[in-house]
Amino acid sequence: MRLTPHFPRTLCNVAQRHTSAFALALLAISVMLAPPASGKSEEVVRAPSGVMYVTGGVSSEAVDLLKSMEKDFNLKLVFANASGAFLSDVKVTIADASGHVVLDVTSEGPLLMAKLAAGSYRVDANFNGHPESHQITVAANKLVTVDFRWPANW
Repeated sequence: MRLTPHFPRTLCNVAQRHTSAFALALLAISVMLAPPASGKSEEVVRAPSGVMYVTGGVSSEAVDLLKSMEKDFNLKLVFANASGAFLSDVKVTIADASGHVVLDVTSEGPLLMAKLAAGSYRVDANFNGHPESHQITVAANKLVTVDFRWPANW
């Protein structure tokens, strides 16, 4: 004779409801504690400083999409190696003339476009531990393109 515990049906239903409520509570807490998501490729994002930017350009369709958005930005950064192969995962920091960082992001593709206030900036780009810097001046409504090139063997 086999002995099995017998629980009334209502007790089982209560246990299931408590388990479901607990799972929902855990999900809600994990959503609240999760770090904010970073922007996806080809999606315009606002940095904490208020600077709007977009990054991407891995596929030809993505390049076309970013090209159609150029009118909304005044800085375009292009990342490639010396042989012309495009690069991604480039760490970019842009600081204004007073040294205040206005953008600190990692590129998700070979292109990064930003809408900066008119003025002078230092753009630092780091690919695989190899930094490059450019001093730039941007106007309010004119696109400035800056190419960053690293040796092909990096």
